[in-house]
Amino acid sequence: MRQTATTLPLLAMAMSITLPCSCAPGTIASDPLRIDSGLISGIPGRTPGIRVYAGIPFAAPPVGNLRWRPPQPVQPWQGVRNCSRFGPSCPQPKPLLGGDPGVESEDCLYLNVWTPAANETARLPVMVWIHGGGCTTGSGSQPYYNGEALAKQGVVLVTINYRLGPFGFLAHPLLSKESEHGVSGNYGFLDQIAALKWVQANIARFGGDPGCVTIFGESAGSASVCRLMISPLATGLFHRAIAESGGAGGRDRHLREPHRRQDSAEAVGEQIAAKLGCDKAADPLAALRAKTPEELLAASNPAQGLFGKGTKFGWVVDGWAIPDDPAALFAAGKQCAVPLITGSNADEGTVFLQQLPIQTVAGYRLTVRALFGARANELLNLFPANTNADVLPALNKLVAVTAFVHPARNLVRWMPRVGAKAYLYQFSCVPPMAGARGYGAFHSAEVPYVFGNLMPGSAARDADQALSRTMSAYWAHFARTGDPNAEGLPAWPAYEATSDQYMELGNQVRVMSGLYKQACDLLDGADVPVAAP
Repeated sequence: MRQTATTLPLLAMAMSITLPCSCAPGTIASDPLRIDSGLISGIPGRTPGIRVYAGIPFAAPPVGNLRWRPPQPVQPWQGVRNCSRFGPSCPQPKPLLGGDPGVESEDCLYLNVWTPAANETARLPVMVWIHGGGCTTGSGSQPYYNGEALAKQGVVLVTINYRLGPFGFLAHPLLSKESEHGVSGNYGFLDQIAALKWVQANIARFGGDPGCVTIFGESAGSASVCRLMISPLATGLFHRAIAESGGAGGRDRHLREPHRRQDSAEAVGEQIAAKLGCDKAADPLAALRAKTPEELLAASNPAQGLFGKGTKFGWVVDGWAIPDDPAALFAAGKQCAVPLITGSNADEGTVFLQQLPIQTVAGYRLTVRALFGARANELLNLFPANTNADVLPALNKLVAVTAFVHPARNLVRWMPRVGAKAYLYQFSCVPPMAGARGYGAFHSAEVPYVFGNLMPGSAARDADQALSRTMSAYWAHFARTGDPNAEGLPAWPAYEATSDQYMELGNQVRVMSGLYKQACDLLDGADVPVAAP
């Protein structure tokens, strides 16, 4: 993922996974494949039997007059489209500590497929990955999302792009006025829905089962999974869900009204239009659509991470795609009744702490009291800092629990209200590079283990290899059956509030209970000010 200043270098600089050359071995059925927009050809994977299709358009390029409109159908093409290269990433700010998003373009609505199927009749389970990045950065073609190893588990793996930042989540009264639904601002979210519709229409051609689709994602991708679970526009498009380090709560803007000390989404759009001088144009929308991507990024200054400065872009409660606050809809039992895996990492806070200037005990205590009010003293007792050296470790755990652990526990406690099973985990493995830098089991650390793309150092350790095999097997079996349990894997009980059990995924894979129970009980019903991206 690319949502933080730290996780990107840890992963991207350590990995160099690319698409294989067209001469690599492969045994899958021959191309071309016919999808609804035309014929495509892919390339063999490095593993015999895996075939890769990269850069498949699932919507028309959202450029020109289609900027800030819902995704439109792909224009059919003649001949065979070569799908051997990833599509461009959405334009985005430079990640805080480096990393290369590759080619960037507003023409970014592409997805990628890895399939082990020998023919169209295989009917394999399908997994659709939604990348993280705080709705501001990232893409589905990043090297640590390479789907070949996970596809070897017997699933068809899909990764998607969607519009980001001001391209995907800018609202404006005039944009709402031109919409047949009277709304604006959720274009990136609508892209995700369009990709799922593409899967329903086309994935059988790749040997996938459109009746067995799992959506999964991390951070902003995880929060997107939760919002897809409450969107009426996504009903029937998926059948299982996995939410890694991101929940239903958050600071979703409301379309027209200020909410939780945030300006409305339309007001933010008006502010950006004014910065660009478009508010005084005869046709403000035409003037906005004439601005270059660089001008839009400069004027909007998209925020990164939990505490980054700038404009926070993301989902909009618009009464249509997102009918109400997602957490409220989950609590009311209005989410999709699909099996769910969700959880968090032991050291979620470490990569965000560089965005906070807090270094002293006094500063820590003042901050906690300002953020948590009446609950501050109890939280300070649970996460104490008695010396300045204690401040960062205490902040790490406080952020991890308030922004990730507690939201995940909420999710698994809400799912029985719709009769669906849920499985809770915490990832506690510390990759060698992360341990050397003091990041611990950091935000996004589990992603290479799920995908089977371990970083150098981790790949050399037998324990990491074993954990990766176990996690990939859990995820794939869940995609197949709605239950992660399978022969040869440690038994993972479905969550029940009375036992409060979860699976620890670390140096040991074992069932534990009561993860930060005191803190989570304290936070129940609170308006938590720290919300995951």
